[in-house]
Amino acid sequence: MKIVQLLPELNEGGVERGVVELSREYVKLGIESYVISAGGKLENQINIDGGNHIKFDVCSKNIFTAFSRVNALKKILKEIKPDIIHVRSRVPAWLVYFANKSLKIKVVSTVHGFNSVGFYSSIMQKADAVICVSNSIKEYIQKHYQTEDSKITVIPRGIDLELFNPKNIDNSFTNNFKKENKLDGKFIISSVGRITQLKDYETFIKAILIVKKEIPNIIALIVGGVRSDKEDYLNSLKSLVKELNLEENIIFTGSQSKIAEIYALSDVVVSSSKKPESFGRAVAESIAMNTPVIATNHGGVKDIIIENKNGFFFEVGNEKELANNILKTRNISFDGYNYISYNFSLENMVNNTLAVYKKAFNVILKKD
Repeated sequence: MKIVQLLPELNEGGVERGVVELSREYVKLGIESYVISAGGKLENQINIDGGNHIKFDVCSKNIFTAFSRVNALKKILKEIKPDIIHVRSRVPAWLVYFANKSLKIKVVSTVHGFNSVGFYSSIMQKADAVICVSNSIKEYIQKHYQTEDSKITVIPRGIDLELFNPKNIDNSFTNNFKKENKLDGKFIISSVGRITQLKDYETFIKAILIVKKEIPNIIALIVGGVRSDKEDYLNSLKSLVKELNLEENIIFTGSQSKIAEIYALSDVVVSSSKKPESFGRAVAESIAMNTPVIATNHGGVKDIIIENKNGFFFEVGNEKELANNILKTRNISFDGYNYISYNFSLENMVNNTLAVYKKAFNVILKKD
């Protein structure tokens, strides 16, 4: 069995991580895995895990090179002779659409986000089967494209339960991180994600000011890198922190590699995103580490958080509601690891994805 996944690049991000994880698991099952992308930080991992990465420009939107790239992609697919082509973004999907016209290989698409509505995005619905990463995405594409229900399968992104396991945390990192940032004895609230306006860190910071009145030992961690074009936004956040006299309470940690440990040492994790998350991987990962999550009340996170049990929702931009929910998290405890294991595991994602292939194309998948 041969599966080809196509995505624009293999840098940081939930889609990229999901592709790498699926390729690794496919190889474990004896499936021949290929990934086609323009490359990036994670491309070598595909080969390390036993898959095959093919570096090819399925990223550029330049229509003047599209014809030559379609022909080149057709040659690649003819050589591989895959049983399944799995497209995960619109440019690769369009290139496959034209390259595959005479090859007639079965195509699966995964809709990862709330793409702009229009002809360009409609390509994701032209596949033989469509996977959505949340019920919110399913509702979105059915509303705008009237995609047949029988064609769609909702498969949440899977969480690596070896990595996000409270029993497997790096205690040395945790101890050093707490010492460096003077976190011992503090009530720790984390918000993890790139520094962008869409994450609405202003509301998060204002909520910390409110909570500080009741929890004076509060420390908030803003964990994420910043691109050069977002430096001004980062500086505006730092100015807000100074203006509110929260310099002793809010730490900008920059990008961190030990995200599971950050979730585990936190008392609460907050996702204040203005834009609906297609799934909310960080939310699921936090809950797996038995840490409650408070998130804005929209998007895929609504599939994950059970209010009053493992977290709470608040309306976009409402710092008072967010602050009140932070205080309420002190009264809840739960077994998040088993909840995520049952509902959102990587194993579930792999099995459900293979079931889509088998159901749609009557392909027999043999497990070693």
